[in-house]
Amino acid sequence: MSERYDLLIVGAGPAGLAAALAAADSGLAIALIDDNPAPGGQIWRDGPGVRLPARARRQREALARHANITLLSGTRVVACADDRRLLVEDADSGRLIGYRKLLLCTGARELLLPFPGWTLPGVTGAGGLQALIKGGLPVRGERVVIAGSGPLLLASAATAQKAGAQVLRVAEQASHAAVAGFAARLLQWPGKAVQALGLHQPGYRCNARVVAALGSERLEAVLIQRGGRREELPCERLACGFGLVPNTQLGEALGCEVRAGALAVDDLQRTRLAEVFAAGECTGFGGSELSLVEGAIAGHAAVGQTARAEALLPERARWRRFARQLARSFALDPALKDLPRPDTLVCRCEDVPYSALAGHDGWVGAKLASRCGMGACQGRVCGAVAGYLFGWTPTRPRLPLSPARVDTLLCLEETALPSATGEPVE
Repeated sequence: MSERYDLLIVGAGPAGLAAALAAADSGLAIALIDDNPAPGGQIWRDGPGVRLPARARRQREALARHANITLLSGTRVVACADDRRLLVEDADSGRLIGYRKLLLCTGARELLLPFPGWTLPGVTGAGGLQALIKGGLPVRGERVVIAGSGPLLLASAATAQKAGAQVLRVAEQASHAAVAGFAARLLQWPGKAVQALGLHQPGYRCNARVVAALGSERLEAVLIQRGGRREELPCERLACGFGLVPNTQLGEALGCEVRAGALAVDDLQRTRLAEVFAAGECTGFGGSELSLVEGAIAGHAAVGQTARAEALLPERARWRRFARQLARSFALDPALKDLPRPDTLVCRCEDVPYSALAGHDGWVGAKLASRCGMGACQGRVCGAVAGYLFGWTPTRPRLPLSPARVDTLLCLEETALPSATGEPVE
């Protein structure tokens, strides 16, 4: 089974939604693929008891009004095929989808850094806790500690608090001066300033970092260090996130350039491949506002509406300034590299400790010697960890990009899959 569209958009978060709606009045056939059951991405994730923001509801309603937009929810990309086609899979089947233009809005994932006890049940990422709560995880009455860096910590705390949890501490690793400077500059983006005021947490502390998660069978307490003082907080949950890592795997597999860890694009969000565009957090993190305007620029440009795309460039420049300020203010302290002990697991899938990796000089050598990156996540978690701890660059993604059923892979029976080197493999 195969189908083809004029514009295929991968990812239905803010960037993907904005792109589809920008391109809609072209009348061309557009498809929007996302592996979640409903559009919105992580920031507008749906779930039991979730009340979506007004903007998210408007985006969904507008999407439904356009007959030329096909929404393919619960569908993930498995591999790149030949002749501008992607192999995708949903709950029922796998199939090839062709495109004339492709727009990657694949978002980002959390950077999780290892520390003693980070694999205990009860420890998650900051965004991970948000997703679990939105999906129905009961946290009412539980004591929660949130640690790491960036505005996502406050958003996660607000989600937990709204669900009835008791947020004991929000430990931000950035200094008080850096956070205060960021807050002062928020007046350039009034909407963000108002949002920040609404996320205020009395337990917010700067220059504070998690040292260890304590417990035997599951999390029982968290050890927090602030300056020269350590504090032990008994709790049921720890949510820890140190920023975001762009999801570049599909772009890399296609042959797009990666620069500074993100997909490289020009002024109109075009990659170095003429038929491939990219927008949103896969091109660098800057918040939902930046994702929305980048998506709109890419959507217009992909269907030939260049003037309409160029009219949005000043708005994108405004939010890119915000993104740069965000990156400067919440830059990670190199001292975080000292958190893992020799026996602290770095690769959780294959139980590879820090000591098994520290003696190697690159990702390939470490992988061959220790199986790091060869588990279920295929290096998505530990690869980013190794990049931060050791400065290693993971190898180009291999296909398939995610686990798939055999009958899905059989769709490629007459297709040459590109290898990790870009050469066809029969």
